[in-house]
Amino acid sequence: MQAADIEQEIRNFITEHFLYGRSEALSDDVPLMGNVIDSTGVIELISFVQERFSISVEDEEVMADNFGSVRNIVAFVEKKLRAKG
Repeated sequence: MQAADIEQEIRNFITEHFLYGRSEALSDDVPLMGNVIDSTGVIELISFVQERFSISVEDEEVMADNFGSVRNIVAFVEKKLRAKG
């Protein structure tokens, strides 16, 4: 799966579930946690990422470095997919 495909799926999920279709409110580096997504939303996002990309997210991986922006999430998913083989 290409980075652009991963990004599009993540953007679509966030836009539909947290921004009520307002995709213009979501740029690559906008901080998600606290601005776009609350603590319950983080759980929803992690569940989506795990199910959609068939990866597991460990508790210690739930941090801004991995889930703080769209760009960070895409990089995290790519890394997990590479490690998975």
